[in-house]
Amino acid sequence: MSSTQSRINHVIQAANLLPVNGRWATQVHEWLQEDVPSFDYGGYVVGDAVKSATLLMKSSECILSGVPFAAEVFRLCGLEVEWLFTEGEYLTTANSDVKKLAVARVTGPVKNLLIAERTALNILSRSSGIATQSYKTLSKARSLEHNYQGIIAGTRKTTPGFRILEKYSMLVGGVDQHRYDLSSMIMLKDNHIWACDGRIAHAISKAREVGGFAVKIEIEVSNEADAEEAIENGADIIMLDNFSTEELKQVGKRLKTKYEQSGLNFLLECSGGLNINNLGDYLSNDIDIYSTSSIHQGTGVIDFSLKVDH
Repeated sequence: MSSTQSRINHVIQAANLLPVNGRWATQVHEWLQEDVPSFDYGGYVVGDAVKSATLLMKSSECILSGVPFAAEVFRLCGLEVEWLFTEGEYLTTANSDVKKLAVARVTGPVKNLLIAERTALNILSRSSGIATQSYKTLSKARSLEHNYQGIIAGTRKTTPGFRILEKYSMLVGGVDQHRYDLSSMIMLKDNHIWACDGRIAHAISKAREVGGFAVKIEIEVSNEADAEEAIENGADIIMLDNFSTEELKQVGKRLKTKYEQSGLNFLLECSGGLNINNLGDYLSNDIDIYSTSSIHQGTGVIDFSLKVDH
């Protein structure tokens, strides 16, 4: 990764997606309550003298993400915070003698600093890890010889109770979050088709009855014939699932060529087995979307710490 002002200017201002007093803020409150369900014994020991603390990034690099969520933790604990960097900014200690980078200054009663510490750090660590991996994956897709200009997306394979933060982090990293939940889009996978008499056309017809014009329909297929059936029956997106790399490219090209003059509008998505290391093997501009859980599931976390001044 490289540090550039254009990175900061281009990043989606994801914080503007978060409604005032929305469900996300309630979840942050619940995360705090999970950590302090009854007595704060450590808080009794340190008391409520006003202190300042420095929030440090100790990893070699990251895309900073999760700032509004961490800021809400500090607000709920009656603390004031000054952020020294902008969310979405590239942070690094690689070209410096300083191995710990100050990211924010936090001030307030010391017992509250220590209550907020772990929840805020967990949020920033997880969120920045996902944003960083998302950005690296997207950057690689754009830089390879294929000059891929389509969509890199995450998946719905998120951590229960943490989805909003993980989806948010994908956006900060520059990738598409894919559908947020089962209500966001109608995605009919192999189990849906098998449970609906095995007929793709029938499944699409039933989905359109309730989804109407406003909800997109995506059909997962495992072969070219099923893809054609889905396209010809009005599916908006065709997911080519677990195709080999060469088969994917060939089928994608044939489908785009076959229906180019048909007036049928559809997107092709590749899913299954994709990660930053094998990305180049899969990329083709005949495929509109590449979705992968590798940008948010099992990714590394960024190391942050909070140190009280003394």
